[in-house]
Amino acid sequence: MPLPLILGIAAAVAGTTGVGLGIHGGVKMKQANDKLKEAQKRNDSNNARLERMNQSACRAMDVLGENEMKVLSEFQQFSDLFERIKNRPEFADVKIGNVKIPKFEGEEIKKASVGASVLIGGLGGAALGTAGGFAASGATTAAVMALGTASTGTAISALSGAAATNATLAALGGGSLAAGGGGIALGTTILGAATLGVGLLVGGVIFSCTGSKLSSKADKAWEQMISNEQKINKICNYLFDLQRTAERYNATLLRMRSLYMKQLDKMRNIIESYNEKHVNWQNLSSEEQLVIENVVLIVGVLYNMCKVQLVQKSNSSEQNVINKTEINKAEKDANDVMSQMNKAV
Repeated sequence: MPLPLILGIAAAVAGTTGVGLGIHGGVKMKQANDKLKEAQKRNDSNNARLERMNQSACRAMDVLGENEMKVLSEFQQFSDLFERIKNRPEFADVKIGNVKIPKFEGEEIKKASVGASVLIGGLGGAALGTAGGFAASGATTAAVMALGTASTGTAISALSGAAATNATLAALGGGSLAAGGGGIALGTTILGAATLGVGLLVGGVIFSCTGSKLSSKADKAWEQMISNEQKINKICNYLFDLQRTAERYNATLLRMRSLYMKQLDKMRNIIESYNEKHVNWQNLSSEEQLVIENVVLIVGVLYNMCKVQLVQKSNSSEQNVINKTEINKAEKDANDVMSQMNKAV
């Protein structure tokens, strides 16, 4: 075979092989690119699902937190009536069913009531999660703190609206940044780290799956996406559980509040029927004393419900936990009291 023909055939074979390798390489590049796009798309979808769950949980916590503040603010009516009763007992032995009056101080009730009234004024324009943060840390903590002093030297109780809310958050954070404290941001975190942004409600674990970019390498990006997805599934389950817990707790709180308002009306009618500024406990009939004892117990149970921290903040980068032990105990006490009171009617 002539040499030129041999060389021509060799060149043709080499060219065909080169084209084949090029096509194969192109296919691999397309597959890698498709895999990278799919990983990014699925990761974005997972993050969007997490954000939806977080928003939903925050809203449920906000409803609970605001209702807890309303309940605390309404204790002012009880406090005013209670102060008109002279020579009243300690009520230490009063109970309904198996529920005894949770220990509380009258002055503490008054402070929480005034503080809650201050904070309610600031919740209207507050960011999503502010009221939920109060519920997560225990509403009474924030309410009592609202009687503190802002960084300006002004009593927080003298402020109103968002200024009062922000001053309370800063106070919980150890004071203003200028004064060496942690400011509003730290105050928000201390508030059970429960809202005002994805992550605070859940704990540090969330940042490892929402704050990092996927690798530019397809296989590595897919591994990262799967790892993030597993974490997000766990967090979403937690947020769903928290939302359901907050909704159930809120429903119990509102039923208990309804009972409180009815019994408070009875107490008010008793006190005002004497047409005196002060009423001596000994002058009340046994039926009247029973009504007041019931109101005192109901206030104690409600106050205790508002003290419960719904979220226990993790001290590490792990996920926060729902404080189900105290939540269940507070709910059981409330349900037992309502059941006993309904039987008595």
